[in-house]
Amino acid sequence: MQYVQRNQPPGVPPLELTGERTLPDVPAENYWFRRHLAVYEWIARRSAGLDVVDLACGEGYGVDVLARPARRVTGGDANPEAHEHARLKYTRPGVRFVRELVERYDEPCDAIVFLQTIEHVEEPEALLRRFRKLAPVVYVSTPNVLTLAPPGAEKSDNPWHLREYTPEEFRELCGDAEILGLFHARKLRAHELALKVGWDGVHRSLGITDSFYRWFTPSIGSRDFALRPGPLDRALDFVAVLR
Repeated sequence: MQYVQRNQPPGVPPLELTGERTLPDVPAENYWFRRHLAVYEWIARRSAGLDVVDLACGEGYGVDVLARPARRVTGGDANPEAHEHARLKYTRPGVRFVRELVERYDEPCDAIVFLQTIEHVEEPEALLRRFRKLAPVVYVSTPNVLTLAPPGAEKSDNPWHLREYTPEEFRELCGDAEILGLFHARKLRAHELALKVGWDGVHRSLGITDSFYRWFTPSIGSRDFALRPGPLDRALDFVAVLR
């Protein structure tokens, strides 16, 4: 099944959901979009007045969020369709987009944002060293293999991921960085508890599975996720702050 963005501004070509990146404006994708948006909003609250670079920015929604408090935001992505979409859609003052590989970006800035991409990188240690030379603070997020992949598996079945990290492996990669975990909160935490007491069996027996999740998934907001120090083995994603 294909999912394409809905209701894009005039002249902005919609992007198709491929699994390589998340997208706004796709109701069935809303859980993943809000999960990533929560981290962008957390970083944005720490970016007032800064010159920020969002590398592997994808569709560009994160650049738009960061640009609300930041002085200037540059979004970099090598994909031509994503770059053109972002350039046309997000035109807030102080925003620009460049089409560039993350390994080649070399403009100094106040902060680099690199979310949900280190798992795609062949030489992550070298890339993080490069980033730390360009900016005094680097934000990096990645999914937790312990909650993403089946128990005991080295990684999930996502074909775009080269490696997925345990808490210990991600801490080793990031050195002395502060590392937080992203967890379900509010309605998603309530849903977790409902699943533990048998909600899956209830909605199936009542025949309301499709109708419930057609309502529930689009209703999820970024406040239904929370960042906190741990326990990291139960986190959905890790967020490292490298200084």
